Amino acid sequence: MNDKTVDPRLLEMLRCPACVRSGPQAGLLDRHGNWLVCRDCSRKYPIRDGIPVMLIEEGDKYKATAIQDLPATAQ
Repeated sequence: MNDKTVDPRLLEMLRCPACVRSGPQAGLLDRHGNWLVCRDCSRKYPIRDGIPVMLIEEGDKYKATAIQDLPATAQ
C-alpha cells in the first residue's frame, strides 16, 4: 500500500492537532509527498502505509527540517 490510497476528502478535513484549538481554519495542512505540513506551525506529519500519523509528537520530530530535506519515506 502507498500514500496515494489516502482519501482526498480525509485530507481536506485534517488539521494540525497542535493548532486546531485556535479556530476552525487554523492548522491547515499542505501535502508534500509522504508528509502533511502545517501552514501555521510547520509541524510535519508522516503518512505511513496510507495513514496520516497525526500525533503532535510525530509532528515535532521534523518541525525544524526543511520540506526539501524530509525523507522520501516517513520512518
